[in-house]
Amino acid sequence: MTSWRVVRIVAGAFILLSLALGIPGSPLFVSPWWLAFTAFVGLNLLQSGFTKWCLMEQILRKAGVTPGA
Repeated sequence: MTSWRVVRIVAGAFILLSLALGIPGSPLFVSPWWLAFTAFVGLNLLQSGFTKWCLMEQILRKAGVTPGA
């Protein structure tokens, strides 16, 4: 699996988990502050789309994940 696929999977998992922890109607609700994490992940995805640089991808490459689109 390439680094970009792993980035997308991790970002999607982070978003779904933080929504589950941050929305008051969720059975996993902890605090609405988890929605800030959702926004953080979304902003990082947005900036990586413009700059073509992603910290998570850099970390994955150093961990030995195959680079690629």
